Amino acid sequence: MAELDEIIHQPLRLKIMAALNALPAGTGLEFARLKKLTGATDGNLGAHIDTLARAGYVTVDKAFVGKKPQTTVTAAASGRAAFARHVAGLQEIIAGAAAKPAEP
Repeated sequence: MAELDEIIHQPLRLKIMAALNALPAGTGLEFARLKKLTGATDGNLGAHIDTLARAGYVTVDKAFVGKKPQTTVTAAASGRAAFARHVAGLQEIIAGAAAKPAEP
């Protein structure tokens, strides 16, 4: 059975990774959009993005648009691979639970 990724498994980080993996590779989401999608507070979202960035699963780009700061988060190749493995592990669990039990 595939191992679940403890970094991704946390509910908010799972939401972040799911949102980023729904996009084409190399495309990111702005912090404000991720906040709206996940329902997280600024501080909570920032802390979980930091955890994902330290693991190498996302990249964080900070820029200014006009005079406003803008943070964009993008899934890294390693993050996409880890997310795919995590989803595969969940699918194995689902398939195992749905399988017909062996007859005695």
